[in-house]
Amino acid sequence: MATLKIQELPEQDRPREKLSRMGAGALSDSELIAILLRTGMVGANAIDVARQLLAEYRSLGGLARCTVQELAKIKGVGPAKAVQLAAAFGLASRLAGETLAKQSLDTPELVHALLGAEMRALSRESLRVILLDTKLQLMRTEEISHGSLNESIAHPREIFRPALIYAAFAIILVHNHPSGDPTPSDADHRLTRRLAEAATLLQIRFFDHIIIGSPDNGRRPYFSFREAGVI
Repeated sequence: MATLKIQELPEQDRPREKLSRMGAGALSDSELIAILLRTGMVGANAIDVARQLLAEYRSLGGLARCTVQELAKIKGVGPAKAVQLAAAFGLASRLAGETLAKQSLDTPELVHALLGAEMRALSRESLRVILLDTKLQLMRTEEISHGSLNESIAHPREIFRPALIYAAFAIILVHNHPSGDPTPSDADHRLTRRLAEAATLLQIRFFDHIIIGSPDNGRRPYFSFREAGVI
């Protein structure tokens, strides 16, 4: 039996009409993606293509980690739809950031919600420092390095420089493991100890060091040195 086109579905089952009538919360992930895709391909409508994307990448998070170039190569997507998907994921990430900017970033879960999706999408390591005020609310985020992380680049003077410039009360260091495994390396442990010593001298609170990875078989997608009792 041939797959029905979206416009051939009963009106109550068409994603756009359903969203207008019931709101986004009533739609499945595949239906929301189908609205962005608009059209499908031969033998598959936009909802079918969206389902295939989610099945291939296992989750919205997995799909969001794709670059525009990777999305464009997927059958049924192409360059224009790839840009629209990337823009939607980017807006979702920024909205989450705006919401979290008004809260105290006092748990690794909140830090992961702020930066996790963006940093998981990176193919190379990025080292960032989150600057916090006395209420542990976000002042700004600064990228210290992007590429292969090594101990010479991740020197305490480079990490604490933004905190001194902007008079931050506290910092949280965040970096990603592109492998997806957030388990800290020996170098990560050494860096954390050095920063803790430097923070004491500078009288800047070193609140946490968080490594971003990917969820796998129930594994948490991040590691917190604070939770582990190292800080």
